[in-house]
Amino acid sequence: MKKQNINEERPIATVYNKHLYRKDVVDLLSKKMTKEDSIIIVKGLINTWAKKQLFLIKAEENISEINSLEIEKLVRDYKSSLYINHYKERLIKQKLDTVVSEPQVLAFYKKNKTNFRLNKELVQFEYVYLGKDHFEKKEIINSFKSSKKENKENLEKYLLSLKSYRLQDSSWVDLEFLRREIPVFATESKENLLKISKFIQKEDSLGVYLVSINNFLKKNSIAPLDNVKHRIKQIVLHKRKRELIREIEKTLINDAIQNKNFKEY
Repeated sequence: MKKQNINEERPIATVYNKHLYRKDVVDLLSKKMTKEDSIIIVKGLINTWAKKQLFLIKAEENISEINSLEIEKLVRDYKSSLYINHYKERLIKQKLDTVVSEPQVLAFYKKNKTNFRLNKELVQFEYVYLGKDHFEKKEIINSFKSSKKENKENLEKYLLSLKSYRLQDSSWVDLEFLRREIPVFATESKENLLKISKFIQKEDSLGVYLVSINNFLKKNSIAPLDNVKHRIKQIVLHKRKRELIREIEKTLINDAIQNKNFKEY
């Protein structure tokens, strides 16, 4: 047991008066490694460590006193920033209200909607994909093409027999999503796809695609609420965070003045 402790304390590398020990690298090694792999990894770690120490020693020898003072100041400033930011984050975690309600999101959107512009076209569309030899192919096509609500609802009885579908979905998606979702439209022109109420029927070797573009928004239009809801929540939380930090700073100053720990001359 004593022999093992001696081995543990013996350096595995030395550069001038600096030492690297086995305990410094053991956590970087996987238990699944073979002995040969471990030796290779350890040699690499020793080499990296040695180069770092040698550069550091040479830098300390050759750096001027002025530069050394500048570096010490940077280190102090960085250390102070780490402490302050860690403390602020802990206070924020304790005190920040992270719930952004739907009415709050809507109110923010209405007030700032002109700031939410689209950088790409969005569409609302429906589609079904059925087999070429589907037993009710004609009925499905007619129901899908119809503008009558009861005919659209009639499609529900065929859902299990469809290869895939997207029906009664009012969410907005970008044009590229439509092309990815329906491969046969990958080469379809933008102008053709963006025709409102345009019914498109296409076939591939496996089946028939029926698509209806119900609505679209041009690039630079005001983005719909659903597409910016998450972004609005992040903006609101960031604003709350800034306000909370200002309140914390104000309280710190006032408490320090009241307790005579802060004086201005």
